[in-house]
Amino acid sequence: MESFAFSRGTVEVADDGAVTQVLHPDGRRVLLDDGVVHDSLHAWGKGFVITDRGAFRFDAPAFTRWRSSGIDLMYQFGDLELRVGRRFGEQWTETYELRNTGDTPVELGSVAISTPYRDVYTSSRESLTGAVHAHVWTGGADAWVWATPMDGSGPGLGLQLKEGELWAYSVESREPGTSSNIRGHIYLHVTDHARSPHAMGGQPAITLAPGATYRWTWQLAWYDDLPAFHADREPLIDAPRLAAEVGETLELIGAAAPSEIRSDVPGVRHVDSTDGRSRIAVLFHEPLRVIAERRVRFVLDHQRRPELADSRKYAFVPYDNDSGLTVLSSAWRDWSDARERVGMALLLQEVRDRGWGDRAELDEALSGYEQFVREHLLDAEGTIQDDSVHQNAVRLYNFPWFARFLLGQGDRAGATRILNRYYELGGDHFLAFDLGPLLSELGLHDQLVRHAQTFIAYGDELPPHEVNYEQSMVAPLLELLAAAYQTGEIDGAELTRRLPWLTAFAADQPDVRLRHVPIRHWDGYWFGRLRLWGDVFPHYWSALSAVVYAAWPRELVSAEQADWLDRADEAILRANLVSFASDGSATCAFVYPSCVNGQPAHLADPLANDQDWALVYALRRLS
Repeated sequence: MESFAFSRGTVEVADDGAVTQVLHPDGRRVLLDDGVVHDSLHAWGKGFVITDRGAFRFDAPAFTRWRSSGIDLMYQFGDLELRVGRRFGEQWTETYELRNTGDTPVELGSVAISTPYRDVYTSSRESLTGAVHAHVWTGGADAWVWATPMDGSGPGLGLQLKEGELWAYSVESREPGTSSNIRGHIYLHVTDHARSPHAMGGQPAITLAPGATYRWTWQLAWYDDLPAFHADREPLIDAPRLAAEVGETLELIGAAAPSEIRSDVPGVRHVDSTDGRSRIAVLFHEPLRVIAERRVRFVLDHQRRPELADSRKYAFVPYDNDSGLTVLSSAWRDWSDARERVGMALLLQEVRDRGWGDRAELDEALSGYEQFVREHLLDAEGTIQDDSVHQNAVRLYNFPWFARFLLGQGDRAGATRILNRYYELGGDHFLAFDLGPLLSELGLHDQLVRHAQTFIAYGDELPPHEVNYEQSMVAPLLELLAAAYQTGEIDGAELTRRLPWLTAFAADQPDVRLRHVPIRHWDGYWFGRLRLWGDVFPHYWSALSAVVYAAWPRELVSAEQADWLDRADEAILRANLVSFASDGSATCAFVYPSCVNGQPAHLADPLANDQDWALVYALRRLS
């Protein structure tokens, strides 16, 4: 093992030349340590190549040369030779060069390098003080990775491509055993054409002639913040805004960018730089009223169970777009007739309350759903059952959602009773969603302030929820504190110090699915039919961040920060519109990496499930 100074930090290199750890200037560890998910086989710089001659992983080098400033390595597999140079100092530079040593061409179908960032949720405190969010962009020659401490403090570790192109990233080591608290091993790809040719706008096949080489170089350095990292880069193509209505124009910027793009057809558009070396992704969407009314029509026609004899026929359920069948949940409660599916009922309320759609039909559907709630989910004490099958099971997340529904139906007393029951069952120590606005609207001042003070006292040791630490804990926390701040009984400093916890979950990659959208990497497994782990971009609960940004007290931020909050708020809400198709169908999860555990991804799950919350929040903010 050798240690090399890396500006304000340290890089540790194993005897085989692989990087085993990067020490942040404050001492935290940036990469995964050996343990449940990580081992030396996945160390930084190891990887694999898939060719038309066979597939190879590389680990032990055939040649090693140590230098005072770094190390040189050489690997051999088949007719390929891979040379790697690592140099340390103020910057950390790595150069990879693949050479065809044979006498016939070799097609490179996938080339991948492991970069095992410590993107894990052990607990809230350990996450905030000892882990990083890895924000990845593999848009060709403009590729970069920003690894930022989860508490939002600086400096962050920025990787930028200096030579060559990176067109994909994949994730390995995602299994039920690791569950939702570990993101997995991130592999950066020159191409992943052999496994996922469609991913990220299309993956190139690279042919190496005899004696030819393919070379790429990336450089890493510490930067105080993300703007400082971007100031050290000159992208070929970018866009200030990545989403617009059909028929509108989006401006493009960059050293090799077309001037603008427009489309009369809804959907994601990949836009290449004029030299073809870089790519971004933008969205053109239909007006919100069109999206919402079509979605409601689809829900009413396809996502109920008219075959049932009782009021359960009015409940909203998941739908398989491939088979055309509704989904029976059985023991898998994330496919049930309650929980997050109440978002469809809230969507109907939002559409009805705007005077859109068929008022009589919406009233009838909502009246039937209210009957279902009262007969199968809500008891006299205000307890919300988990669903119509699992009675006497309590999940605190459900309470504010159904309180919001009853409030929308005009039952203020019922909504209040549900929230009082929430607190009787220990809600002071739990971060359900929409609590701050609901408590304020219902005049439950004492509960609001008490709950906020309880979580201020927790500091950075938040109680674990269904995940040990996640964006959908921090966003509800800040939503609660922002509402309590308006009472005058909460110090604004408590809000200010926690806002970076939320903003750190996202970066500003030039893909509409990614920009300002928080990292979530398990929802495809829990809510989708394909049961794929791996990054879901966007996920509808990313809208929780948008809600916080919109509600944030502007007196606590500068004018520049307020402008950023406004832009991030809108970007997140518009990004989530990609989940809704022009026929009103929808997807609950777009699994973004090119592959997860070798399974081709970068695709929309066929299940329509719980994504309608994204439309609910968009209607509240953008219409």
